[in-house]
Amino acid sequence: MNELTQESNTQKVALVTGATGFVGSHLVKRLVQEGWQTHIICRIDSSIPAFTDIITHFHDGSTDSMIQCVADAKPDVVFHLASLFLSQHEAKDIDALIQSNVLFGNQLLEAMRVNSIHNLINTGTSWQHYNNEDYNPVCLYAATKQAFEALLEYYVQACDFKAITLKLFDTYGPNDPRPKLFHLLNKAATSEQTLDMSKGEQLIDLVHIDDVVEAFMIATQRLLDNKIETQESYAVSSGKPLPLKELVQLYSKSIEQPIKINWGARPYRFREVMKTWDKGPIIKNWSPRITLEAGLKELTD
Repeated sequence: MNELTQESNTQKVALVTGATGFVGSHLVKRLVQEGWQTHIICRIDSSIPAFTDIITHFHDGSTDSMIQCVADAKPDVVFHLASLFLSQHEAKDIDALIQSNVLFGNQLLEAMRVNSIHNLINTGTSWQHYNNEDYNPVCLYAATKQAFEALLEYYVQACDFKAITLKLFDTYGPNDPRPKLFHLLNKAATSEQTLDMSKGEQLIDLVHIDDVVEAFMIATQRLLDNKIETQESYAVSSGKPLPLKELVQLYSKSIEQPIKINWGARPYRFREVMKTWDKGPIIKNWSPRITLEAGLKELTD
């Protein structure tokens, strides 16, 4: 067997944080399907995800533990999706936000440095761009995402890391356990109860989970092909945001059931995102393939 054939047959290794989340779990399934040896990092008190063909590493919260996890996995690419999402925070949430979104991530970066692992796919949020600005965090969660990117920049500049950050908008798909919009709408339709909502003028940018995962895979190949020099950032956007009121009407039509909405019964949230960020570049060779109409139909099949 020649050297080229040996190299092509070498199994790629992935290490994924946030694998128990909606996006992370779908990414893990895709990696396994494509033949990656897939490792995930979980907290010691986490329940083991119901995956097959994956290797689980438990992190006890320390930097030494993280270093050992990365050493054991020896990944070609690290996928960082773990985070604590809070649209609004209270004082009691500060420690958890910093530990989950800043400290954990910095431990991961340091573990990569110690183990000479340099390829990272990071997950950001469009909420880092309130009012469509270059940087204006909608909430403290978005600010912690930016803080991690600032930490990552050090490792890119000083330690030769190669990183791509994918900034996600609203994601959706079948079997989504998160208590998000479609869960609430379906519950209202089933119970025939009236759902109090804002005036519904805010724009929502929805991207189907399969398209989101495809963006991760394209970004990964870009890293492996050595097409970037330092750090890149891309928006994973449908490019077709809709007002919330119109989106509810589409969903109601899709499930063929009326949904009772009391529009304007609730005020807009503090720093409500009325206009979605539309200035982010889109990664080459990616565009959403699943239309919103097809995606909504899939939710009801």
